[in-house]
Amino acid sequence: MNWKTIVNLTGVVVLIVSLFMLLPLGISFYYGGSDLPALGASFAVTFSSGMALFFLTRRSKKEDLRHRDGFVAVTLSWAAVTLFGALPFLFSRTFTSFTDAYFEAMAGFTTTGASVLGDIEGVQKGVLFWRSITQWLGGMGIVLFSLAVLPMIGGGGMQLFKAEVPEITVDKLRPRIVDTAKALWYIYASLTALAAILFVMGGMSVYDGVNHAFTTLATGGFSTRGASIAYYDSPFIDAVTTLFMFLAGINYTLYFYAFKGDLSRFARSDEFRFYLRVTVIAIALLALDLWGRDYDSLLSSVRYASFQVVSIMTTTGYATADYERWSYFAQLLLVILMFFGGMIGSTGGGMKQVRILLMFKQAYRELYQLIHPRALTVLKLEDRFVPKEILGSIWGFLFLFLIIWVGGTLVMTLLGVDIITAASTVVSALCNVGPALGGAGPAENYAALPHPAKWVLTFCMLVGRLEVYTVIILFVPHFWKK
Repeated sequence: MNWKTIVNLTGVVVLIVSLFMLLPLGISFYYGGSDLPALGASFAVTFSSGMALFFLTRRSKKEDLRHRDGFVAVTLSWAAVTLFGALPFLFSRTFTSFTDAYFEAMAGFTTTGASVLGDIEGVQKGVLFWRSITQWLGGMGIVLFSLAVLPMIGGGGMQLFKAEVPEITVDKLRPRIVDTAKALWYIYASLTALAAILFVMGGMSVYDGVNHAFTTLATGGFSTRGASIAYYDSPFIDAVTTLFMFLAGINYTLYFYAFKGDLSRFARSDEFRFYLRVTVIAIALLALDLWGRDYDSLLSSVRYASFQVVSIMTTTGYATADYERWSYFAQLLLVILMFFGGMIGSTGGGMKQVRILLMFKQAYRELYQLIHPRALTVLKLEDRFVPKEILGSIWGFLFLFLIIWVGGTLVMTLLGVDIITAASTVVSALCNVGPALGGAGPAENYAALPHPAKWVLTFCMLVGRLEVYTVIILFVPHFWKK
């Protein structure tokens, strides 16, 4: 294990995060906030720590990262930036508990949106802005951002990219991985700016518009309002948010090709068509269930159904209604959609649409094989054969996901959490959604959970954000053998 290079890269990522702390520092100065000293201290500690990690290991051999090194570097980087990302919450006394501060930071960087904040409007603007930035950074990936701005990573960059983005979608859009990362970040930033403009046009303040653009494109769901998007009670803002949540759930490589003039990629993408179908069908089912029961008009039913379906399925976690007051069918449908998540290569969490699609295809293939036992069948995705290794990886992912969900739920119940809250919060954390059911529904938050339960969910958030394998493989003893 090339520990010096791993620590060196971690120091670089921490340095990058420290520079983003200057933004909330400027916001606090502009508004004359009392959180200015806390944000300044957070920047100083994070920047100096990043410099120390970098310079103490700067003479390490810049050899290519091996596959194992990539997993360790990514996981360690996320754990480290979460630690430093919690400092503004601690130094500003937003939280007096390290557990709560670390939980909030992890929910930010993993774009989970599970919050332990009570009075959101009472928090200083600089700290709230930092809270939104953590989600924006985590949306496209801190390590991916490092690849975009630090060509020093060299050939090992692909190992980091594979650990950050699932291997079945690693497709060099340009000859160099650094150029690929830059292209994805340019697209991400452009969509964020467009969303912010539309939010301000819809009646949000510039401050609220930028914050919500950050957390919408990151599919994070942190809001500057305790009532989330429901605070604005605006059909226009609901529509803009729904649109950009849906766009954020699309594989960013499709945008890359679209901006080059190749729009046909959308039509040729099996995963995009599946994503679109699932969205439309879920909205139709939920709207019909709400119509006449919760809302008098079909238009209102479609408005609230489309927002909540897209919010939950893309794992954004915004809310315009307390869906725990809806029917059991509606609640169950939303929980099922948590598993689907966004497309692979998007900022959305969940199991990802392509995995669900391939499992459907594999199930149909098995049924067809039973009917025609002598038939030679192959599984294809976008006219390309899917290797057995990929299918095995997906089934392994599904098994590990379910094991962690069951295990996490059991631990939560042992800690005294009721079964509905335990099961829904664990799956919400694994899928990086945020709101759940029971004691952590859309009208509540996670503050009432015991501290050990918050650490269980913190682990689940990291596992879910890094696609299970990246973290769990570190617990396999053979991984550490030479």
